[in-house]
Amino acid sequence: MRYRVIAFLVPATVAATVLPTPASSSAHVPLSGCGPRPAASRLAVGPQYDTTHVYVEHGKVPAFSASWKATFGGSSTAVSTTTVTPTPSRTESELVFSPVGTLSVFDFQTPLPYPFGTERTGWLMKDFDKGVQRAKDSGASLLVAPFPDPIGRDAVIQFPGGVNTQIYWHTTPPSYPPLTTVPENRVYLPNDTLDAFLCAYLKFTGGTVTSDDAHADAAGIGMPGGTYRRIRTSSEFGDTLITVTDGHLPYPFGREVTGYRVARLGENLDRAKAAGAKVLWGPHSSTDRDSAIVEFPGGYIAEIHDTAGRGAAHGAAGKNLPSPNGDSGRTRQPHK
Repeated sequence: MRYRVIAFLVPATVAATVLPTPASSSAHVPLSGCGPRPAASRLAVGPQYDTTHVYVEHGKVPAFSASWKATFGGSSTAVSTTTVTPTPSRTESELVFSPVGTLSVFDFQTPLPYPFGTERTGWLMKDFDKGVQRAKDSGASLLVAPFPDPIGRDAVIQFPGGVNTQIYWHTTPPSYPPLTTVPENRVYLPNDTLDAFLCAYLKFTGGTVTSDDAHADAAGIGMPGGTYRRIRTSSEFGDTLITVTDGHLPYPFGREVTGYRVARLGENLDRAKAAGAKVLWGPHSSTDRDSAIVEFPGGYIAEIHDTAGRGAAHGAAGKNLPSPNGDSGRTRQPHK
């Protein structure tokens, strides 16, 4: 099968064709009709409070948690059974802390109410009501209206392009250990929703575009010989990598919603495999990173990378990133 990659506006025709695209920019992406941003005010608390939501196969929470901590280090809360949706449901839930990111892990014991399971992340708000209003003002949809949970309030918002995020607030502010590296939210979009997504996303997060590569090497998404458009943004909610394609993607690309940066990719892959994880793709070396895509027990798929580039993925030298110390923040019921 031949795959196609959209770079910008012009439909792709063959996999190896480099398509006409705008010049790369590190300043900003021109967005027509975005209008002014809302008045600047900090909504984010910190990237250690922005969790990736991990829905695992039934009975696999212990295996997933053990494999993750063996790969990256870290700690976890005790598994609890609770209700985290506005309609009746029950899930086993655990919060996993690691130097590379915080995860909320779910194993539902009842059928999973829609649209839960489609949200990628949970973002802690300094002011929940302002967060809901900012989402509306920015052009995001309120997919799940605010609802109470045992320790705070929640809502689910949807950015154009179908990118869902849960926002939450705690009655008692939590305290989590800081991260060693900030996770990378990985978003795959068609070109026709890109501008609308960026308008809403940058308005809500207060973020900026840090790079816009119109001719990124498609070998990095499993299609050597072609190019695609890759945009990176940064905000107080963390980093985001936006991949713009026509959706003709080989497995497992698009299944990974978060990327994690480590010191030495090869060492982490060795630990992941020893702990029951499978390498689905890679390691692959590009100019700015070595990367791989890994499936952990329970079905969670993640990208892992370092920033050495061109061959360091296979090296065994160097030390892995440190683990967080202590057990701070473990009083939270993990369900955001």
